Amino acid sequence: MAKRILITGASGLLGREFLKAFADDSEWTTLGLAFSRSSDGLKKVDLTDPVQTAAVVREFKPSVILHSAAERSPDVVEKNPEQTKKINIECTQNLCQLANELGAYVIFISTDYVFDGTKPPYKPGDPTCPLNKYGMSKADGEKVVLTANAGNIVFRVPVLYGHVERLDESAVTVLFSKVKDPSKPAEMNHCERRYPTFCSDIGQALKVLADSRVKDSSLTGEFHWSGDEMLTKYDMAVIMAELFNLPTSHIVADTKPAQGAPRPYDCNLDCGRMDALGAVKRTPFREGIKLCLEKHFH
Repeated sequence: MAKRILITGASGLLGREFLKAFADDSEWTTLGLAFSRSSDGLKKVDLTDPVQTAAVVREFKPSVILHSAAERSPDVVEKNPEQTKKINIECTQNLCQLANELGAYVIFISTDYVFDGTKPPYKPGDPTCPLNKYGMSKADGEKVVLTANAGNIVFRVPVLYGHVERLDESAVTVLFSKVKDPSKPAEMNHCERRYPTFCSDIGQALKVLADSRVKDSSLTGEFHWSGDEMLTKYDMAVIMAELFNLPTSHIVADTKPAQGAPRPYDCNLDCGRMDALGAVKRTPFREGIKLCLEKHFH
């Protein structure tokens, strides 16, 4: 099989790591698509324009379409369901049709928020039961992908952090803005359980999956990948402060459920199916977050 991968959302936090993981392997030919931040060799494509998207996909002729472009902020999705539907569902539908036309398969990046957080750990194949509109949009996207072709893959991940261009690019690194300002109280959620996962690790895990799929066409359906440390946002904030010798007295634990779109309590993902494909590093949170925040500490 030709190893040609087209990556949507390639300028995003996770998309950049996917691009890096495949571009470093000369056996893979990669093309990264972006829209608002299309530079550094990325091709500018508006995925909500099916004609423009089709032209690029047909010209590149991928064997795999890695679809990581999405509206992923739960609070934004609650307020803009129509725009979210275009990006998270209609674009996905279009890419699946193009993949079928070209004999390719789709890897759809999804989220632990497709579960309600009441019965962890969640295995691939467990029924979805999202609590908020973001989770619903991704669950609907999953159905589109798995219905379009039995060879497609859904790859679920939890809350992410990585080498951010701005602290607010990740729901984890954004906490550091308040952590490094001890002049006012910083309330941090200490209710919902999270499993923060380093984007670089996800890039490598997905590369393992794609390489394994070249050798074994039965690797289809749902896969999970996640860090294995359970931390609340309060826990993460305290760790950040300790790493940079900052005070922690202004960091206040808020034990009530998060405001805004409802968040699941504990969506721990069972990653056994991925683990069986071979060892991929899980970077300890202290190590990964320090790497990500160093250039933002001033």
